[in-house]
Amino acid sequence: MAQVLLLSDAPDDVLPSLELLNHRLRAFPADASSIVRAPQVDVTLVDARQDLAHARSLCQLVKSSVLSPVIAIVTEAGLPTLNDAWQADDFILSDASPGEVDARIRMAAVEAEDIPSTGEIRAGAIVIDETTYMATIHGKLLNLTYKEFELLKHLALNPGQVFTRDRLLHEVWGYDYFGGTRTVDVHIRRLRSKLGPEYESLISTVRNVGYRLLVEGIEPSTGTEEPDDAS
Repeated sequence: MAQVLLLSDAPDDVLPSLELLNHRLRAFPADASSIVRAPQVDVTLVDARQDLAHARSLCQLVKSSVLSPVIAIVTEAGLPTLNDAWQADDFILSDASPGEVDARIRMAAVEAEDIPSTGEIRAGAIVIDETTYMATIHGKLLNLTYKEFELLKHLALNPGQVFTRDRLLHEVWGYDYFGGTRTVDVHIRRLRSKLGPEYESLISTVRNVGYRLLVEGIEPSTGTEEPDDAS
């Protein structure tokens, strides 16, 4: 049984065969914010029956953010539009039989298990290598301390999500850390400095709440922005 994420604005009729299968299905609206909120899954299905351009963008975002195999659900008329730019691993016709749907989901899940983890986290132009504790932006190496690296990694794992200072303190520094939330502000300021003037705004401040990492193509959660040098 695979953990399956379905991105669709009409999940009840997108792929009727799914209801007959034993996979654990989670359905979310077909928008970028769903990719941020969705749980970790084995396979992601993207509804590509109508708005093909939007579906293609979702497939690309899933591949860069969720790192799960992507299967596009298309009609026979939409099949000729599929190409490498979609970055989809496979496709399923919306009227496919239960047996075919099950086979394609299982094959995608098995292939994902066979691919060794690279220890690499990508959030837009930011690439974080957990095995070497190195981070780059557009290929430029960021000279980070251990805590700066852990803080950036935590934000990059949840692009667009707003974190309070308390939550960041507990999740990055640990519950046994007795320092105040000002520590978070200091490290955010240092991170912005190392990102440089061109990219410091990627770490945005949400007034009276905390911080989030902005990634192109992913709609941020709601909140009122403060200037980028706010703390």
